[in-house]
Amino acid sequence: MVATDIPGNSAKRNFAGGVHPSGRKGLAADSVIEVLPTPAAVTIPMSQHIGAPCEPLTKPKQELAIGDLIGESKSFISAPIHASINGTAGMLCSVTLPTGKRVKAVPVKASENQPDPTELYKDFFGGDWPTSGLEQYTPEQITEAVKGAGITGMGGATFPTFVKFLKNEKKPIDTLLVNGCECEPYLTSDYRLMIEAPTAIICGALLAARACGARNIIIAIEDNKPLAIDIMRRAAKSIDINITELPTKYPQGGEKQTIFSAIGREVPGGKLPLDVGVVVVNVGTVSSVARAVTRNRPLTHRVISVTGEGIKHPKNILTPIGASYADLIEHCGGLTADAVRVISGGPMMGFTVGDLTTPVTKGTSGITVLVKQDVETSQETTCIRCGKCVDSCPMNLVPTRIALASRYREWELADKYHISSCIECGCCSYVCPASIPLVQLIKTGKTIKLKNGS
Repeated sequence: MVATDIPGNSAKRNFAGGVHPSGRKGLAADSVIEVLPTPAAVTIPMSQHIGAPCEPLTKPKQELAIGDLIGESKSFISAPIHASINGTAGMLCSVTLPTGKRVKAVPVKASENQPDPTELYKDFFGGDWPTSGLEQYTPEQITEAVKGAGITGMGGATFPTFVKFLKNEKKPIDTLLVNGCECEPYLTSDYRLMIEAPTAIICGALLAARACGARNIIIAIEDNKPLAIDIMRRAAKSIDINITELPTKYPQGGEKQTIFSAIGREVPGGKLPLDVGVVVVNVGTVSSVARAVTRNRPLTHRVISVTGEGIKHPKNILTPIGASYADLIEHCGGLTADAVRVISGGPMMGFTVGDLTTPVTKGTSGITVLVKQDVETSQETTCIRCGKCVDSCPMNLVPTRIALASRYREWELADKYHISSCIECGCCSYVCPASIPLVQLIKTGKTIKLKNGS
């Protein structure tokens, strides 16, 4: 803990490195969350989280209702999976996720009986969300409800949330940090959630803090979102929760960067937030916690930004897990004539998608469609040792050396330069004047190392 470590301190700290890409959030920021009309079918992957994949429980022609358990795992690091529409299960199949991972999936053909979109929106975001009397739920009850609901980190990390709530006497938690930064360009799903469902976020934050034993609650939001900050502060009025503005800089939403900016603690290399007494959860995650605990609902849908100059009508959409990227793009009026690249997530950390039948997962925060002028790049040239990648790295690494070690499969050298500490934010590639695909080389290197057991 450092001298500036005051939970909720409003002083704006600046983590090392980082970049300032064009936000382009105006494309979808004012788009009120819409409910996607139930697609004709969904394909629900059995691996949507860090950890062991789930085993499917369905049989062909089995009738399913929203919320029915369709995938479970007996492994500790895992999260159960539930049906996201009413319908009939099909034969087990396989799908390829944007990461390139091939996984089992349960296809579900929609029945005629589906919930009314208005009622579905109210169930997710409307009505009363308690902010008092939550002592009726024990920490153990909250953790079990979150586990049973299959909630994972919805900021993209997809770590099973219940694991973060388990108490460790050797590493007590004093601060719950709710991440509302949403620093990735284009994406606005968290922003809309803070505007449209602030009380659900407050309720979920109070429950999450009770579960993990945190006495301090901070909701951190980048200062380029004044409306969200104002709405969240009004929702938290007279409640012991601090809404903290952080400087707008990418990747402010990274766990370690958020912790440092919000409360001044540095998470050492190779360590986790819990090692400095902090649990970090996304605003979408805590809203799902509120719904799981107070309304007994599993995680079956999530809000997704479908945006970019390559989308005719950018929107934020409440989407059933397993809907295809094509379903969402069609709901937004389709692609523009000059659309050239579809990305799962945002342009800094996302993955290019070649098949629009790819299904949405719990970790799909957005779909970004770029046009030709967005992706025009110069030809890769030789590294000139300018050091820009080093200056921009928020983890204080030497990206060019890690990338070249990965390119030539020099794993000992890659480990020497701490390849495992890279958070794959893409700052190095963004600033490289030689157009070297640094982060792509590092990502590939990590994957190969893992497969080879190096």
